[in-house]
Amino acid sequence: MRTLVKVASFAGRWFGLLILLSAGVGLLVPEQAALLSPWVSVLLGVIMFGMGLTLRPVDFAVVLTRPQAVIAGVIAQFVIMPLAGFGIGVALQLPPLLLVGMVLVGAAPGGTASNVIVYLARGDVALSVAMTSISTLLAPFLTPLLVLWLAGSTLPVDAGGLLVSILQVVLVPVLLGLLVRWLFGTVVEQVLPVLPLVSVGGIMVVVFAVVGANADALLATGAVLVLAVVLHNTAGLALGYAGAWALRMPESVRRAVSVEVGMQNSGLAAALATAHFAPLAALPAALFSVWHNLSGALVASYWARTAPAAQAADAGSRPD
Repeated sequence: MRTLVKVASFAGRWFGLLILLSAGVGLLVPEQAALLSPWVSVLLGVIMFGMGLTLRPVDFAVVLTRPQAVIAGVIAQFVIMPLAGFGIGVALQLPPLLLVGMVLVGAAPGGTASNVIVYLARGDVALSVAMTSISTLLAPFLTPLLVLWLAGSTLPVDAGGLLVSILQVVLVPVLLGLLVRWLFGTVVEQVLPVLPLVSVGGIMVVVFAVVGANADALLATGAVLVLAVVLHNTAGLALGYAGAWALRMPESVRRAVSVEVGMQNSGLAAALATAHFAPLAALPAALFSVWHNLSGALVASYWARTAPAAQAADAGSRPD
């Protein structure tokens, strides 16, 4: 068990590089990687079950104590990223399937690694956990509507099918995880240190499979698509921070909102794209998974050097 904990700690610390490595291997052995594509949704369900195991009722208490921060953050999550993904895709004249992929990434809930990044960035971790959890619970309803609204004129969108898929691979596993922790809390507490292995390993396989299945398309459109993904993630980080700054929220809250808006559940976007459109539509999500973990690590490293209180003496009081 001690060895597994050390491996899990290593995986969490080098998450971005491990994802980048899995993408590189997917390019090297695309045929073998593509064989795993049918398992993307199953892997995501396992990852979300693991997320549910980490949640407790107290994680949602911040909604009652600081509703303004939570509401503002979740609204930013589901407004900034979908519109930015669509706008960037149109501006760069991405083909329809890639445009749908960008919208799917933008309309996904917060990323599973965002809480760790917020912690490293000395941000408001409680707010980060609440935003991730609430956006995940809202995703079955908001994600299909946003994709239908923004991408429905580009390709046929089965909003009902998207709803069912998100219920199956996100909401049900998360709720099962919550139930298992409630029923078997003592046992779950013992395995919590190992859970990062589940998330990291699952996302590595998802990226490996999606990149392998789209290796030719990635090599053909790589530069433009990488630019689109970098711009999308940067817009989320910057506009999330700017929105919290405009509302005069404390620096720790600004950092949490920035990371939560900028880091998406790209695994979910990849699974939905593969199941409801085509493997090519999953490519933006795969690249986003690689990039946002690298950019998140860089942002966290920068912010970790300065305590929030030292940066925000004039930020005003925390909204209640």
